[in-house]
Amino acid sequence: MKILKSLVLTDIQDTRISEIEIEAGNIAVKAQPGQFVILMVNETGERIPLTIVSSDPKRGLLTLIFQEIGYSTKLLGTLKPGDSLYSLTGPLGHPTLLKNYGNVIIVGGGVGIAEILPVAKALKDYGNKIYSILGARTKELLILKDKIKNYSDELYLTTDDGSLGEKGFVSMVLERILKENSDFQWIYCVGPVSMMRVVSQITRPYQIKTTVCLNTIMLDGTGMCGSCRLTEAGKVKFCCVDGPEFDGHQVDFEELIQRQGRFISQEKQAMQKLQ
Repeated sequence: MKILKSLVLTDIQDTRISEIEIEAGNIAVKAQPGQFVILMVNETGERIPLTIVSSDPKRGLLTLIFQEIGYSTKLLGTLKPGDSLYSLTGPLGHPTLLKNYGNVIIVGGGVGIAEILPVAKALKDYGNKIYSILGARTKELLILKDKIKNYSDELYLTTDDGSLGEKGFVSMVLERILKENSDFQWIYCVGPVSMMRVVSQITRPYQIKTTVCLNTIMLDGTGMCGSCRLTEAGKVKFCCVDGPEFDGHQVDFEELIQRQGRFISQEKQAMQKLQ
């Protein structure tokens, strides 16, 4: 589990997004789009779930992209080529259900853009027509846009400050596209929970299948601790073993948003260790 490459993709406005390439042959040969790994930086660290951005089975390599937002991800960002992770488990979760849907829209916000890259590539391999909508606060945070463009028939970019593409949010572009043409068979969305909630609200009247990839807080990753619990269609689900992808029209987003903030005070205490 040695790190072979470490790269900072962007570092602005107190937001640092990094990419690492890890030697993990047993995982790389089995990994599929939509799946994730859980890693520990050191023996006493947290277990961090990260989506697999790409895998190279022949070379036994995994690529992960993460935002250095909390104590553990900032600690992960300090590792350099040649360093090793304490543990790495995966691939976990159900792979994305990939097929020729027809016309699809993929929506990515912030660091969630990294998670839609392997799905976009696979969807194009299946012959889908892909409309991609990417959004971030500012142009520097619109990561991987050129790579996703390679798999997109139409690409739309938005930034909160208007520094690249349209000024505004991905939901604005999605709403306009669907008003002009609602002939889409699938919509796939990854990003902040609030963004995924709005996207699901927009697509519900059109009755277009909408899948959201959730980034709930996880601990063990095997469904035993219950930390990643959520409600879908009135039933309790666990993101680690039932997901990470769910029906956006059936997820209880209000409950999910409340649960996402339950460790804020502990995270603030942990961050003091890095000061």
